[in-house]
Amino acid sequence: MRRPQDVLSRPSKPTDDPAAAPPADATVAVGVEQAEAALVEHYPGLVRLAYLVLPPHLGRNRRVLTAHSLVQRALPRGRTGRTPQAVAAVPGPRGPEGERTRGGHAFVRQQVLRQALEAQPPLLRGAWPKRAQLPPVLPQVWGMRLFPASGGADELALDQRLAALSGAGRAAYVLRGLEGLDAAEARGVLAAAGAADPDAALAEAGTVEPSPLLASAEFDPCSLQARPTDLMRRRRLTRVGGAALAALVVGAVVLGGPGERDASVRNLAAEEALDPGLLTVAAAGAWKTSDRTDFSAWPVRGSLADDSELLRRALAVWAAPGDAVHISATPETATGPAAGAPQLLYAGEVDGARVVVLYDGLRLVRYAEPLDGAGRTALDFARADGAREATANAVVVSRTATAVRYLTAPWADRASVRDLLDAAAAPRPLKRGPDGVTEPVAASSMARDCTSWDAVEIRDTTGTRTLTDLGELLPARLTAGAPAAAGDLKSPADRAGWARTACQLPTLRSHGVRGVHVWSYASQSLPEGGGTAQWTCVRAETWRGSGSRVLAQFLPPAAGRATPGATVAKAEDSAACGAKDPKVLAGALWKSKSDKWYLLAAGNEDFASVTASGGIKGSADGNVLAVPARQGAQAHLSGRLADGTEADSLR
Repeated sequence: MRRPQDVLSRPSKPTDDPAAAPPADATVAVGVEQAEAALVEHYPGLVRLAYLVLPPHLGRNRRVLTAHSLVQRALPRGRTGRTPQAVAAVPGPRGPEGERTRGGHAFVRQQVLRQALEAQPPLLRGAWPKRAQLPPVLPQVWGMRLFPASGGADELALDQRLAALSGAGRAAYVLRGLEGLDAAEARGVLAAAGAADPDAALAEAGTVEPSPLLASAEFDPCSLQARPTDLMRRRRLTRVGGAALAALVVGAVVLGGPGERDASVRNLAAEEALDPGLLTVAAAGAWKTSDRTDFSAWPVRGSLADDSELLRRALAVWAAPGDAVHISATPETATGPAAGAPQLLYAGEVDGARVVVLYDGLRLVRYAEPLDGAGRTALDFARADGAREATANAVVVSRTATAVRYLTAPWADRASVRDLLDAAAAPRPLKRGPDGVTEPVAASSMARDCTSWDAVEIRDTTGTRTLTDLGELLPARLTAGAPAAAGDLKSPADRAGWARTACQLPTLRSHGVRGVHVWSYASQSLPEGGGTAQWTCVRAETWRGSGSRVLAQFLPPAAGRATPGATVAKAEDSAACGAKDPKVLAGALWKSKSDKWYLLAAGNEDFASVTASGGIKGSADGNVLAVPARQGAQAHLSGRLADGTEADSLR
């Protein structure tokens, strides 16, 4: 693979002779053998290119598999393919095959870029998806999650900057920084790959500083780490699939046996799910005596609870939503009909819509139809299995672009709003109607600027819970403290930690988050009298059990109010920073007031020593480390626990 600096020594090609320039629409034929030779020779670079251009929201495991899939199906469909002559003339990465694979490499790169850019637009309901937007058919890995090795803080920062670019912008950045093309060459390659506006893409790429880290292991989808998928969920799915197959076989035997099928045989459970007269309703004070204090103990509320026609429409749409219905669901939440008669929690008018909230023991379902009939009917699903009093305090009944309204639990005796970014501010009272619906609360996760963050505090029979909207039916519960003793936000220290963390919450939108926990696991005196820094970890857990996210943050001394911390490490589907595995270790490069660089690292109190190796070497007894470093240097961090066990840093 050609290094970015190689382009500096490449002689420019004379273009003064107009007769030498090919026509704008001239193309070059590329044989399938030539394209295959180029693909095999430059396979690692092509896969890295695809991985960097693919949309980040796919997640690292799917991006890896999709990147390999795009490259492997980039050969011509027939015996030959065609690529613009101007693009074919662009020198490709150097290799033992030299000029023989130039045209083939240009063609394959063009095909890879075209497919990666086609994967960018979101799938719209009713639109026929392109092949690049679907999960790859091949390659497939069953039972394992694959992802590149995690880098340091610099790689993480570059990954976040690239994620903010459009697909074409990332393509332009990679062509310039990784392929070593100049602006004119990159413009031609982008145009050949189908980019709508190559000039705008180049301008967008120019907003990110060039970095040699594109060639680092963080962005190498050919050197991978492997972890198992959710083993418990896999076991449950296997059991459910086996039961479904057995039921199918039994049904086929019963229905396909000799004799005529009795026309009076009906699916009674399906009929119950469509009959508003059979809806389950809890008594007004059931929660006071019920063994379960969750959504099953909520009484029905709302002015339209007796509107049987509205309830019939809601149940019918749930059973068979049409194309005109807008459906949303938290990840891995089934959107099929109820197995029997669900429970009615609410039916009323909120913000210009008739809203019905139903519960089937596993899911919460919100049906909303506009009063004027002008907008689309909405059907929203959220998992709620395993809910308890602390996580069944509120449901979103209305959402606009700027605000949300909550239906609060019957046991909530007080509600208020607190700005998470202002740890010293007192909470503001939150008014509620007789039906338990609150007045509008700012939807802070939708705001463009993180200048304030309104969270809701609800006092129940055992404490005061702090909840925040993350774009779904169920708000996420916010907690603080050591994982073994995680609890509600009670102390000034708890609120101070959240004041510098709340601006990270938008990254967790629409992930089915059940709760977000912040733990200040270490403090460190900075070199040269730089003050005391804090190290925190942020753990987001989901209703489905898998898909947890962990962030490590470095919080230097801050003069301003609620100055956000810097995210220095992240992990997905990791037990770190949680009750099962509370240990955490992370590091970051820090520049002192005298412009000297240091590698700082800290683990929780379980660590007896911390060691840095690789580009920076050093060690220290205890759970913190500070050693001189140089800008951009990379190090591998490890530590030894008090019992002698070795542990790596968060990744």
